[in-house]
Amino acid sequence: MNTKRFVLGATDPVIVTVQQHILREQRKHSPHATGSFSWLLSGITLATKMTEARVRRAGLLDMLGSAERVNVQGELQQKLDVYANAALVHCLGIRENVAIIASEEIDEAITFDGRSGPGKYVVVFDPLDGSSNIDVNVSVGTIFSILALPEDLRASDDASLAVLQPGVKQLAAGYVVYGSSTIMVYTTGHGVHGFTLDPAIGAFVLSHENIRMPRQGDYYSSNDGNWDTFPQPYRDYISYLRSGEAGRRYSLRYIGSLVADFHRTLLRGGVFLYPPTDKNPQGKLRLLYEANPVAFIAEQAGGFATDATQRILEIVPTDIHDRTPLIVGGPFEMAAFEKFVQPARRVPSLAS
Repeated sequence: MNTKRFVLGATDPVIVTVQQHILREQRKHSPHATGSFSWLLSGITLATKMTEARVRRAGLLDMLGSAERVNVQGELQQKLDVYANAALVHCLGIRENVAIIASEEIDEAITFDGRSGPGKYVVVFDPLDGSSNIDVNVSVGTIFSILALPEDLRASDDASLAVLQPGVKQLAAGYVVYGSSTIMVYTTGHGVHGFTLDPAIGAFVLSHENIRMPRQGDYYSSNDGNWDTFPQPYRDYISYLRSGEAGRRYSLRYIGSLVADFHRTLLRGGVFLYPPTDKNPQGKLRLLYEANPVAFIAEQAGGFATDATQRILEIVPTDIHDRTPLIVGGPFEMAAFEKFVQPARRVPSLAS
């Protein structure tokens, strides 16, 4: 019997899925890796594909609107918040190498049985960032961060201790944007890469390799409705960007979904700011679930993130639901921001 082998033609695109890319990167940077990290990430990608399917059909599945429940943050949960959180908890819970998870939507960290066995990873996530925008068809997303389970905490009764690690300890971080297309962006500390979900094959396919944030952008992103309650240095900085003194007049772009606002900043440059306000003097964004993953990605792409006093990745959390101000952007914008706020820790190597 004759058999035929299918061979891609010269004009056929070479498809690289996110799992293939991770395995390739592991062989390059960690040749003795077992592939367990790829298995873990497949749980995240499966959960996000489940969520994407619900987002696409939300208006047809009675998934719009409030779930009539309040989360630990005191925020009214949306139906899709609940679904996305359940999808991640389920898909990560059946990965035996996941020891602990923590979610923005859950009061306390969750410990799995694998913690006393092969479990060696801690995963924290915001299951559906910007979910209040779902009802008006605005982009939302999932944000995640992966840490190693410290050996000395395997026997600890307090799972939160394993979660309270500074951002510099992250092994990987990423996000998925559910927009006009569904895009996953992640880093393991060796550059930033983006993958677009191809609905024809049901896989995230490499579409943005080695993303670098432009040195200077054209946009700033902040909720200027809170302008009157911004600290004066922030207002002075934004006025500087608007004035043209930076060599160009910056335009305001603000979506209200961190994952979407940051994705634009990552690709187009500029700066995203969520300052402290009268209502949220400690900042509004969550350190573990939002600021740390975004900061890790930004630094790997050539940008920087600060709370105006120190590098975001060096903040030591004291509670799994800590909040923080967040300013993240490209080299030019972050060096300019430093001059206005004079943080205790100066932004490294960005002024040149």
